This record gives sequence, C-alpha cells and structure tokens, in this order.
Amino acid sequence: MSKRSSRPKRGPEPALTAASPCPCGLPAAYGECCGRFHSGEEYAPTAELLMRSRYSAFVAQDEAYLLRTWHPATRPQQLELDPGMKWTGLEILATTGGSSFHSLGTVTFRARYRHHGKRGALHEHSTFERQHGVWVYVEGTFVE
Repeated sequence: MSKRSSRPKRGPEPALTAASPCPCGLPAAYGECCGRFHSGEEYAPTAELLMRSRYSAFVAQDEAYLLRTWHPATRPQQLELDPGMKWTGLEILATTGGSSFHSLGTVTFRARYRHHGKRGALHEHSTFERQHGVWVYVEGTFVE
C-alpha cells in the first residue's frame, strides 16, 4: 500500500498574462513592466530594468528574449531552460552605473527558486553594457 501525502498536488504554473503581477517584483502588471520589453515594444532604459526583465524572461521561459539581450561576445548559441526550475522571487542588492548616462553598469541580485521541489537561491554580480543605445547582459559572477 502506498502512502498518500497530505499536501495537495500542485497543478501547472498559471500562464503569465499582461494583467499578471510582474515577476520582477516591481509594483506593476507584467504587460506594463517587463512584458513591454519581452514583446520588443520597448528596450529596457537601465541595466537594472534589463536585469529585472531577464529574470522575468526566465520565469516566462522566454529563451528568445534572453538570447536577444545577451552581449554577442558572450552569448551562447542556444539556451535550453530547465522546465523543473521555478523562479520564485528577485531581490536587487546593489547597482552601479547603468543609467542613460552610462555605458556600463552592474547589478548584484539574489534570485530565489525551486528546482524539482528543493528551494535555493542564485546570488550573482552581473555586468551590463550599452551597445548602440541598448543595454545587454555581458556576464555574471556568482557571489558566495
């Protein structure tokens, strides 16, 4: 006889819609926040907003946006996002530069996740560069 868990099974994650709260943590709907960047309607005006939109792209499993916003010199040929990875929260810890007056910027963040039921956090210091007026992700260094 198998034991039954008292925890209810979770169904699939709800789809992200324009009216959904934005996963990046800012107090706006997805369509007004990161969704406008994902659709190509606008470009993120700061390194921090690009970081937030990239986090939201991981939540949305939007590989095309992640590749499009990656510096050509460091961009992989392709991405294969793990469907077992569920991003659950973003905390921006520090930023330097990254405004419309800069060509470089950094964002240090902590992104929380569940991977096949186990909780974890990714703590990273990311570098961004503005190319032809558009912010792109260059690389990240894990922070212990």
